[in-house]
Amino acid sequence: MNEIIPVSDPLDTEAELERLARRYKAAGGFGIQLLNTLGTGADGLLSRLPKPVRDQLNDASRVALTQALGAASKSRGVVPDQAEWLNVTVSAAMGAAGGFGGLPTALAELPVTTTLLLRVIEGVAVEHGFDPTTDSVRFDCVQVFAAAGPLEHDDGSDIAFLTTRLAMSGGAMQKLIAAVAPRLAVVLGQKMAAQTVPVLGAAAGAAINFSYTKYYTDMAHVHFGVRRLAVEADQTHDAMVDRLRSQVLALK
Repeated sequence: MNEIIPVSDPLDTEAELERLARRYKAAGGFGIQLLNTLGTGADGLLSRLPKPVRDQLNDASRVALTQALGAASKSRGVVPDQAEWLNVTVSAAMGAAGGFGGLPTALAELPVTTTLLLRVIEGVAVEHGFDPTTDSVRFDCVQVFAAAGPLEHDDGSDIAFLTTRLAMSGGAMQKLIAAVAPRLAVVLGQKMAAQTVPVLGAAAGAAINFSYTKYYTDMAHVHFGVRRLAVEADQTHDAMVDRLRSQVLALK
């Protein structure tokens, strides 16, 4: 099966780059607002978790992402891709359930939300004309999780997450997961900690999942939007990333 699925008319490259740059800059805004509401910073959130939990975050993230990869792929033949508003609504409900019982339920909800996020990313890949059943696109879907996360202030340097490339040799997916897991561990650790905020647990869980789903939807659009532009303009991926970076830096 071909990697690229036929899509609509070719895009105006400069106009689309500007649109993607603005989407990139806006991503995570809700997450930062949520932190301000909770009266804490991203680093402060992680300190709320018990040390044994913090010590296991890398392993838990790697397992969650591995399970999500299989579950998301299998679900494609059963459940169609959904509209963005429905994705964030379902994710918010899951976050509320995860935050209702504090840390135990937040831990149990972790792989389920990771699967939903990966499935959302796959849906965005399809929107941009890519086939998520191919190995290279599955790689790219996982790579979106290398973005900083919605609770981190961004100065534009995180565009580097778009440029990472690993050779698709034997065991390459597990190597990619191992490379992404430390970044994802921080992101998921912040999410779990927010869900354990006293009194606010369920509400914080719903808000944080809403923020995460919106953020990774935006990052997926940036990631696959750049890939599509590179194909249509017959330019290298790295060259198109550099053009996007220039657009981001030019924004006020």
